[in-house]
Amino acid sequence: MKKVAFVTGASGGIGSAVARQLAKDGFSVAIGFNSNEAEANALSAELKGMGHDAIAVACDISQQAEITAAVSLINKELGCIELLVNNAGIADIRLFTDNSFEDIRTMINTDLIGAMELSRQVLPDMIRSKHGCIINISSVWGEKGASCEVAYSAAKAGLIGFTKALAREEGPSGIRVNCVSCGFIDTKMNAELCEQDKQSVIDEIPSSRIGTPQDIADAVSFLASEKSDYINGQVIRVDGCWI
Repeated sequence: MKKVAFVTGASGGIGSAVARQLAKDGFSVAIGFNSNEAEANALSAELKGMGHDAIAVACDISQQAEITAAVSLINKELGCIELLVNNAGIADIRLFTDNSFEDIRTMINTDLIGAMELSRQVLPDMIRSKHGCIINISSVWGEKGASCEVAYSAAKAGLIGFTKALAREEGPSGIRVNCVSCGFIDTKMNAELCEQDKQSVIDEIPSSRIGTPQDIADAVSFLASEKSDYINGQVIRVDGCWI
């Protein structure tokens, strides 16, 4: 029986690359989405067409009831979740003083609390089986901090702290919790930048290129594999030595 992976935000650039790679690695993949239903269904059909097990699962991770419903559906359709990739998130570029209280709360609920609640709900099955893996997708801004992305940086920093603490708590139960810290990646989020601004960032990166969603997917693939069995509570930075 195939292992089951749930990838949140899997209708986007990084999430879809992760889902495709995990399917190749032999996982049955639950493709989490919030608003991009068409993209999620298309990815599910693509993976099924290649002989993989996949389903699209609606889940607004800022809503506890939707998390509960998504986990229940995956357990019914595919089986207990053995690998959770907390990838879903939002970003917002503006001065911190231009954020409302609701803006900040929405950011934290989506980028941090949603991942924490989803992890909380899948952990009991992992603990019972003495096996499981959680991979959180953070950002270099969670390590360094970014001007005009203060709330986002705070949420991603919280995700890193959550990773380290949860790994210590769940390690004795055979569960590994790690984090991928993403650098400048070629996604829709960064596609809004003009070419001049993109090149300015690339000029600061020693590897001299923008990262790809596959770069992140490869890191997730490694952390989800037995090759990383002794890696736990770690932050793996994938940024071409940017910071």
